[in-house]
Amino acid sequence: MLKKDGKFVLGEGREELLEWIDKKGTISEAAEEMNMSYRHAWGKVKKIEEVVGKEVVKSQRGGDKNRGSTLTPTGKKLLSDYQELKKEHKGDVYRNPSPTVDGIVKQNDKLLLIKRKNSPFKGDYALPGGFVEYNEPVEKAVIREVEEETGLKTKIKRLIGVYSAPDRDPRGHMISTVFSLDITGGSPEGGSDAEKARYFDIEHLPELAFDHEDIIDDFLELLDEDWR
Repeated sequence: MLKKDGKFVLGEGREELLEWIDKKGTISEAAEEMNMSYRHAWGKVKKIEEVVGKEVVKSQRGGDKNRGSTLTPTGKKLLSDYQELKKEHKGDVYRNPSPTVDGIVKQNDKLLLIKRKNSPFKGDYALPGGFVEYNEPVEKAVIREVEEETGLKTKIKRLIGVYSAPDRDPRGHMISTVFSLDITGGSPEGGSDAEKARYFDIEHLPELAFDHEDIIDDFLELLDEDWR
C-alpha cells in the first residue's frame, strides 16, 4: 500500500486501474476491463488526485467518457513507486479476498435482477451489486451499487448473510455481504455494468450467475420464518 501523509494513495486495485488506463488510453475501456462502471473508475482517479494534490490522469479532449486519457508524469511516477514498493516487500505481500455487496429488492412476488453486461457471466442474470470501495462501509456500497446498476434509490431493510466460498466467483476470492432493500425512489433501468434491470416472478426466475440462486433461497427461507 502506498501512502502520502498517512493517507491511502495506491493499492492493488488502483494500481491495476492506472495500468489499464495507460494501456487502453481511455478510462471507460479501463473500467470495462476491470468490470466496473466508468463513474466508479473516475471516482477512484479523483480520490488519488485529492491526496497527491496533482493531476494523475490527463484527458485529451471534450467531456465524453470515451475521450482519450493518459497518465501524467505524476501518475506514471506513482505507478512506478508503487511497483518498486511491491518488489521491495515481495515476501511480505498477502493475498486478501475482495469485499463485494449484493442487494435483494422484492416487489410483491417479484425480484429485481440485472442482465450482466460484462464478463464473467456476461448475458446472464444476477442480483445487482459490485465491489466495495476503499473507506466505504458495505451499507453505503450496496445502496450505491444498486442505484448505479438499476437506477433505484433504496434503503437497507435487513442483512441476509455473508457469502465467502473461495470458488463462488471465477475472478478470485470474493466475499459478498447481502442485504434486502426497500425502494425509496426511481424506476428500474439498466446502468453501469447492467445491460438491463427487470422484475421476475419468484417462482419463475432465470438461470442465475455466481451463487445467487443459493442467496435467493436463503432470503426466501427467511421470509418463510417471518411468517411462522
